[in-house]
Amino acid sequence: MSKIIRIGTRDSQLAMWQATMVQQKLEKLGYTTQLVPVKSIGDLQLDKPLYEMGIVGVFTKTLDVALLQDEIDIAVHSMKDVPTKLPKGIIQTAVLERGATTDVLVFKKGFDVTKNCVIATSSLRRKTQWLNRYPHHQIVSLRGNVITRLEKLQTNNWDGAIFAKTGLERIGYLPDNHMEIHWMLPAPAQGAVMVVAQENNTHAIEATKKINHENTFFTTYVERMFLRSLEGGCIAPIGALAHIQDGEIHMEGNLLSLDGKEVLKVQMSAPLSEYARLGQTAAEDILNRNGRKMMKEIRKFTERTIK
Repeated sequence: MSKIIRIGTRDSQLAMWQATMVQQKLEKLGYTTQLVPVKSIGDLQLDKPLYEMGIVGVFTKTLDVALLQDEIDIAVHSMKDVPTKLPKGIIQTAVLERGATTDVLVFKKGFDVTKNCVIATSSLRRKTQWLNRYPHHQIVSLRGNVITRLEKLQTNNWDGAIFAKTGLERIGYLPDNHMEIHWMLPAPAQGAVMVVAQENNTHAIEATKKINHENTFFTTYVERMFLRSLEGGCIAPIGALAHIQDGEIHMEGNLLSLDGKEVLKVQMSAPLSEYARLGQTAAEDILNRNGRKMMKEIRKFTERTIK
């Protein structure tokens, strides 16, 4: 165990928190580790919504390169940011126990949802689900790390902004003036932390497999297979959430039109032993109910947007 495991991570406060959690778990098992922070493309280019950048794995690409060039031994990611198809030579080795999956609205004093509010988010998933419920609201783009986004909310003439609850909790920045959006389906694997390594790095694989949380693996696998089967990547307005109860795995998912007016929903269950097919089966149900047409329109929109 004397060989140092170099842990690659984005250098944002939240990413460093997640990488430090992995570091602590490995060192508790007797491994020697070193944090290696890097800055991703997604952190460097903050003037566009993510769906306008047109890069698969906008927050993970830099770490993928570092892995393949043997500059780091493992990479730690927010799992919802990781493409469902990993680069050749890189494998998932662990997923940590999941945090909160819900989104929250951080709002300003006097917020009244019945008024013509301005809500900030750069997520198509959040935008379309919010407009589906509140079509009289306006959505504006919001990029940056968690703290930067909170600061932008205070300095702009916006009524509120949407965040992942777990991100705010993990760095101790969840304000009192927030409300959980229980009706909004999260991004697939939201709240989970993934560890990846080169497929031939046996030392790193052996070490990180020991910190894998089995139930979180099952639920995030189902959600990510739902996303992959819809061919949604990180650019489509797709939500999914799975949970395990009494030996069964239950999931719900949705796909929305770009204007938020149309939503296709699915709920399915299966014995835990049959988890591997559940996400794909749920996606096929969506695709067979106008989902293919919706996905075609979404892809056309994103192709036009990034030109």
